[in-house]
Amino acid sequence: MILLCYLIMLAAPYLICGINSAIIVTRIKSGVDIRTLGSGGAGLTNVLRTQGKTAAVFVLFGDVLKGVASVIVVRLAFLYLADTNTADLSLGMNWIAYFAGIMACLGHVFPLYYGFKGGKGVLVTLAVLYAIDWVSASILLGIFITVVAATRYVSLGSVIAGACYPICVFTLSLMKNDVSAYPNLACSLVIAAILIFMHRGNIKRLINKTERKLGVSERFKKPDNEPDTE
Repeated sequence: MILLCYLIMLAAPYLICGINSAIIVTRIKSGVDIRTLGSGGAGLTNVLRTQGKTAAVFVLFGDVLKGVASVIVVRLAFLYLADTNTADLSLGMNWIAYFAGIMACLGHVFPLYYGFKGGKGVLVTLAVLYAIDWVSASILLGIFITVVAATRYVSLGSVIAGACYPICVFTLSLMKNDVSAYPNLACSLVIAAILIFMHRGNIKRLINKTERKLGVSERFKKPDNEPDTE
């Protein structure tokens, strides 16, 4: 049964988070693919800019729900199929949840259902972390909000919070005497690498000072020559 649990750890978060809220909500609201609008990104920011606040709220709810559900499903699988409480820090199995976070992020970024072209995974990753350690998640959310409030660049807040992700996870794991602190760090480094990689186009635009700021409406079709990086 333990092998089945590991298979669930690999498959369930990926498949659950492959359900893209931004694509679904935009299709229902406007009848188009969100990836053909604005920046071309299938995420919360692009929905907010092109579809408005109400649509963005539904996307927010959907992404948070699937991120939390990914961790819960994996935790329950180990608990009921292998009689192992992965949330017990003394067992050294907490890394299972962080690994589920990797698969959740990959599912959102490279969804099987949508031609492997999804969002950037920031909100889903934060939701996953809230399901694992709300303190770490709150710290990272605070960093994100502070940076965005100061600069109005969502991408900059995402990149900085992503870079802080492994540091925060590892520090809190050590403080809580989590036996799996180092595996947690390894998993969080992978997640951070994915998040930063997915923002590579934004980083280039930030350097070139051409990145769009929060609050700029983009109710137009994405130009054919604009890279699909948001």
